[in-house]
Amino acid sequence: MNIDYFFRKQEILVSKTVTSFTREEYLEKLNSAQRLVALIGARGVGKTTLLLQYIKITTEKAFYITGDDIEFTNTKIYLLVDEFYTLGGRIVVIDEIHKYKNWVQEIKNIYDSFPDLKIRISGSSMLNILYEKYDLSRRLVLYTMPILNFKEYLEITKNTKFKTYTWAEVLTNSSTISKELVFAHQDLYSHFKEYLKYGAYPFYLEGIETFYQKLYNAFDKIIHEDIPSLNKIDYSHVSIFEKLIFFVVSSNKPFTVNIASLAREFGISEPTFYTYLELLDKTSIFKSMRKKAQRISKKPQKLLFSNTNILYAYANKIDLELDIGVVRETYFVNCFENIYYSDIGDFVVNDTIFEVGGKNKSFSQIQNLENAYLAIDIDFTSNDKKIPLWLFSFIKK
Repeated sequence: MNIDYFFRKQEILVSKTVTSFTREEYLEKLNSAQRLVALIGARGVGKTTLLLQYIKITTEKAFYITGDDIEFTNTKIYLLVDEFYTLGGRIVVIDEIHKYKNWVQEIKNIYDSFPDLKIRISGSSMLNILYEKYDLSRRLVLYTMPILNFKEYLEITKNTKFKTYTWAEVLTNSSTISKELVFAHQDLYSHFKEYLKYGAYPFYLEGIETFYQKLYNAFDKIIHEDIPSLNKIDYSHVSIFEKLIFFVVSSNKPFTVNIASLAREFGISEPTFYTYLELLDKTSIFKSMRKKAQRISKKPQKLLFSNTNILYAYANKIDLELDIGVVRETYFVNCFENIYYSDIGDFVVNDTIFEVGGKNKSFSQIQNLENAYLAIDIDFTSNDKKIPLWLFSFIKK
């Protein structure tokens, strides 16, 4: 296959890529001096757009290939890169690389053969990349691109940049911050309610009327393609993943995990069930929750979905009216990487206790505790101990 075919496709894609909103943190990672960078993340979080934005803004000659192209799978990556290199190119971007059968060995050869070449790869099959990364451990720098947080969703929707705040600023000055933002953007809280339903994935811009179906299809692909592609998974067990997901959403609350009972329910061993829970965590379907004292334990105490959009999509599939409490808790826990259940209050983050609820939530469960706050589903607050839920996405990482 002539390299010009791929150049033509690249020109079309880059020309249609806009840079009015960029996820700057991840553009910087792509633009680093590291030679081999991999970008993974759930299907639909915007990895392809980011890669094309990177090509559009770089001053170096770049070459883009995607595993979605049927011609790509019939072509040796190495030969394409070799030809591109002789033309003076020094950046190769390979999207959806997991669709190429022998990608690890080819990337190794390219890395070793062209020492001044930068290689950027991505994959929506997070499991495939995660399990293959060990063969590239000396060479590869791996980043996980998350969903859009509420601040990013608001920036896209309003075409306006919003500042971030430190953890200390949010804990001590939430009243002033929330009032300033809400008074300047009076539709902010209504946008937050919309975000909970469909704002975490950039493809909501293609139309919210088809959003749930597209999101459901994306996770259906994870269950029926990505997970079975691992040799350790029995294909006959695929239905277990679907059943567990609907068990969790149907409970309409943070799902309490009873390993022995669930293993019996699905007819598998407890160790196998642990493995399956770990896979659902790694594919960004679930977020397993533990108490801080149990953080190294394999057994999660409860399961929540990894964002509220997934929760709404699966609830929509079974015509379930969601309990607002589980929506609030799902949003809150996914604002943080390190968060644990607490015996006092609901959660603990950075040794700070939080109780999550609606506008009428009281301090009764956390009264007399100095380092404790309410995370409340409201637009703004006049009490710095009551922090609006939406404000947690404005915290500087």
